[in-house]
Amino acid sequence: MLYLLRHGLTDWNKENRLQGQSDIPLNDQGIEQAKKAKEDYQNVHFDICFVSPLIRAYQTAEIMLAGRNIPIIVDKRLQEMSFGAYEGTYDYRDPTNPISIIFNHPEEYKKSLGGAESFEQLYARAASFLKEKVYPLLAIDKDVLLVGHGAMNSCIYAICKDLAIRDFWQNGINNCQLYEVGGKDGIKGNNVKKAQY
Repeated sequence: MLYLLRHGLTDWNKENRLQGQSDIPLNDQGIEQAKKAKEDYQNVHFDICFVSPLIRAYQTAEIMLAGRNIPIIVDKRLQEMSFGAYEGTYDYRDPTNPISIIFNHPEEYKKSLGGAESFEQLYARAASFLKEKVYPLLAIDKDVLLVGHGAMNSCIYAICKDLAIRDFWQNGINNCQLYEVGGKDGIKGNNVKKAQY
């Protein structure tokens, strides 16, 4: 089974600032969320955890899995989507901000803005990670936890469920909420066919 979990809250989340690959740690509330996730999901079996190298995700994985003999493996491909020059901005969902297209109309985001990553780049690294690390484990019925970020987790979910890019954000991905994506028979994108970005 594949599970996704987004990191706990940061100050930038609380301030509604666009984080991307800016390396912002958990705040006190985010730490408490990770502790609650540890309690809430203590009976969910995981064989292995892959995590983004960004500190907010790594802190979340360490807190959540503390005391459990589960390997935590960092993979750079799981870091958040880069939003380039727009990282740190407060109005990223405002239609007057060019980067808002990613969130409001993802199907219309066709090229990089201000050095932001394209969906093609995001999907390519997510698909590479899934093909190399996750699908072989699911094929032998291992339980895999990915601790990452809003856009990256949404991308992995979209690939696994073969969603069109217009539905990229449909899963929601709340802080420290566990999402069960599926096992070897419940994931449609396990042949990593051309992603629908």
